[in-house]
Amino acid sequence: MSAVPTQAQGMLNPAMAPSKFTITRLPPSADLAFFVERYWIVQWDLRGQEPYLQENILFPCVNLVIEPGASGIFGVVTRKFSRWLEGQGTVLGIKFRPGAFYPFYRAPVSHLMNRGTTLEAVFGIPTRQLEAEALGLSSAAEQVILMESLLMAHRPEPDETVTVINAMIDTIISQRNITRVDEVAERFGWTVRGLQRLFSQYVGVGPKWVIQRYRLHDAVDCLLTQPDPDWSRLAQELGYFDQAHFIRAFKAIIGQTPAAYARSLHLMETQPRQSMTTPQ
Repeated sequence: MSAVPTQAQGMLNPAMAPSKFTITRLPPSADLAFFVERYWIVQWDLRGQEPYLQENILFPCVNLVIEPGASGIFGVVTRKFSRWLEGQGTVLGIKFRPGAFYPFYRAPVSHLMNRGTTLEAVFGIPTRQLEAEALGLSSAAEQVILMESLLMAHRPEPDETVTVINAMIDTIISQRNITRVDEVAERFGWTVRGLQRLFSQYVGVGPKWVIQRYRLHDAVDCLLTQPDPDWSRLAQELGYFDQAHFIRAFKAIIGQTPAAYARSLHLMETQPRQSMTTPQ
């Protein structure tokens, strides 16, 4: 199974999140643990409050999302993901393990990069009917049972290539000194070109992108606890040629320099937090 997730879980403003929404994460059954990392349910009630912008840097995973009028299956998002939360709402999702949606899809997952496809196209299920049924249930446990029944009805045979890919990604996560594709290829007995084809087909993005994304998560986690680190040393540890390259890469995704982002984290942590509005 996948390695321990990052501290921030991909959220760029984790200090503010608990006052704006709740997120429930539930594990899959043993029958689906090969394919599914977890189920997640986000709920918010901001009635009477200003809309809230939630920003994330996402993981190399496919998500099946159930949301009124916006359901679908979404591939890896390579840019920063931003979403305005307003009023009251619920979103239900299935986060597949890296590479584990391919056995359901049977086409290169790179086709879904920064875009999605419909539930009808993959599972032959009327989207609006599933939305109404899933979001009409009163508990997270009932919603998960429904989603498990959907996946079980279409469950493919386990593909051992998925196990290999997750072993590679677990190694990338746990060994921060890995910064190049050839290091992964050598460890697992692949060529660089073969690894690129494999990741394109199963994960949806290349291995270089996966390494860089997890090193970006490492940088965010570092800045949560060290607002003013040794920038040159941090850039070197994350595999960048120098501090300037690190700053450009960070700003290209996050929209701020690492120093500005670290300052914003400190400001958010010192602001008074409002409690979640109680659902009516």
